Amino acid sequence: MLARLALKTAIDNGHDDLLLAVIVRDSGAAVGHVTLELASREHWQGEIGYVVHPDHHGRGYATEAATLMLRLGFEHLHLHRIVGRLDARNVASARVLERLGMRREAHLRENELIKGVWCDELVYAMLATEWEARTAAEGA
Repeated sequence: MLARLALKTAIDNGHDDLLLAVIVRDSGAAVGHVTLELASREHWQGEIGYVVHPDHHGRGYATEAATLMLRLGFEHLHLHRIVGRLDARNVASARVLERLGMRREAHLRENELIKGVWCDELVYAMLATEWEARTAAEGA
């Protein structure tokens, strides 16, 4: 799988994705990964995701890595909309998406079966215009 991922150099087709390792600058330790999937080329939509090892939670790694993926999606792939989906019980992950400036758009009741338990799913999203407003405000 690593060899296949290492050969990927573009996100061109629907459901293509890019997976990047999250590396701690000072130590070089790999602590997680972040993804950007081209969910629909026709509708110019993407989806971000991230995983950080529990020993490294709360240090801003997911927020920093996901910000990079939003920038890639909006500024380089020219996506119109990017979503993030999560288990509603994952409050810390919801806070990451909110820090990114993403809006909560949906609360889907008992939408996923996880380890034999029906769980709710939250959907957050950001439009390209919202990204532009955010980056303009940060630059001001």
